[in-house]
Amino acid sequence: MLENGRRFEAGPDPFGRTWEVEFRWLQTGISIRHADTVDVKFVLWTEGEEKQEKVIALPHPHLLVLAAETGHALTDPWCMRLAARHLRYMIESGEDLEKTLVTLSLPALQRVAGNLQPA
Repeated sequence: MLENGRRFEAGPDPFGRTWEVEFRWLQTGISIRHADTVDVKFVLWTEGEEKQEKVIALPHPHLLVLAAETGHALTDPWCMRLAARHLRYMIESGEDLEKTLVTLSLPALQRVAGNLQPA
């Protein structure tokens, strides 16, 4: 299971490629696009492809529900790990991989939270 959300490999994707992923930043969406989210940016690349930027937007209201359900404190490391897990899912499933900005639903957040332990 994914433990290092700062730099990791993900894949294979639906085309058999493995991607290198690197965390860039985490900030509130209100500061950059007037959204009530925590935005987590990653850069990913694989051989023969240009680097891609992906921003995983975690809606703050959903994070509050998830934190209450799981007992996790709402922290930056937890948000980074949730976003990294979702990006891994995107790569392996091909779902939303063409998008630069992906906003997670509550069920998607609940799925990636799974058995994620506090950092």
